[in-house]
Amino acid sequence: MITPHGGKLIDRTASESEREAILAEDLRTIEIASGKAAEVQNIATGVYSPLEGFMTESELVSVIDTMRLPSGPAWTIPIILDISEDIEVGERIMLNHNGKPMAMMEVDEIFTYDLNEIAQKVFGTNDKEHPGVAKVHAMTGKFAAGQITLVNEYEVPFGEMYLKPEETRVLFQEKGWDRVVAFQTRNPPHVGHEYVQKAALTFTDGLLINPVIGKKKTGDFKDGVILDSYKALIKDYYPEDRVVLSTLLIDMWYGGPREAILHAIMRKNLGCTHIIIGRDHAGVGKYYGPFDAHEIFKDFPDLEIEPFTFRSFAYCPKCGSPVNDKICPHEDLVMFSGTMVRAIVNEGKIPSKELMRPEVAEVIAAQDRPFVE
Repeated sequence: MITPHGGKLIDRTASESEREAILAEDLRTIEIASGKAAEVQNIATGVYSPLEGFMTESELVSVIDTMRLPSGPAWTIPIILDISEDIEVGERIMLNHNGKPMAMMEVDEIFTYDLNEIAQKVFGTNDKEHPGVAKVHAMTGKFAAGQITLVNEYEVPFGEMYLKPEETRVLFQEKGWDRVVAFQTRNPPHVGHEYVQKAALTFTDGLLINPVIGKKKTGDFKDGVILDSYKALIKDYYPEDRVVLSTLLIDMWYGGPREAILHAIMRKNLGCTHIIIGRDHAGVGKYYGPFDAHEIFKDFPDLEIEPFTFRSFAYCPKCGSPVNDKICPHEDLVMFSGTMVRAIVNEGKIPSKELMRPEVAEVIAAQDRPFVE
């Protein structure tokens, strides 16, 4: 099985005795929002291996300048904890979520950093219309760094669909899957998604469909709609022993090529050997070129997890099937896109069978308000 990123799967979850001892301490508490709580969960369970806590200033600088951690492994998006409280280096603090203790943090460093520089280097823009830029500029500019120890797990939405790296790795081994391809998604599946998933599955042993569960931008499909639509697709159109549907807990940054690398790292830690990277992966608006997320993988020959890149896919009326630009000579193709699906649904219409399986379309049509508002 593929080695976790950095060589070791991190586990920062307290044992029962450690948990009791930590909870007995009289620690200063800091309340964190859901997105930061998701990051704590991902650090503790190894999704973010080799990270063991929130980044120091030197790690932040290395990530935004070189897209690598100081120790060498690829890392492209800063995982940082902004604070407004006056805390001290050497202090042990409790990170609370929804008023409940979640993780103890040993504060190794307090530093300030220019938010404009972070946003510009990570996203290539300081336009606050970019969701990731807006997220950075909502930070305080003051950061705390240090190792965390999880005492209470995040209450994951749709928890029955959530698998940690230690669980996916065991599951893949039990299934005898050596080559596993991951599919990142924040949309219900159209026929183009099915086409690329099955194309990639043809060359691997198994497929991990890994929808993002977390905060999304207005107009994105709601998590429940995405999960129910995939259940419908898998039930009727996939071999039961070749696909796993499991959620990924993360707020989207819409960071285009940099976020594509982070998505690959997380799936590597889950035990995947390949990841599907489509057109404008993790992009938003016109901030990135359609194939920037393909090209960036050339800068990381040591990443180990390999991308399956798809430039385009469409429905060809003459071929009567989904096609890509390498296999179909015809014109008048119907291009697949999540934007198109959202537009059709917004108009109160049902996507055609050439665009979406009827079973999937029925799931969406049954929803009164399928979009994030």
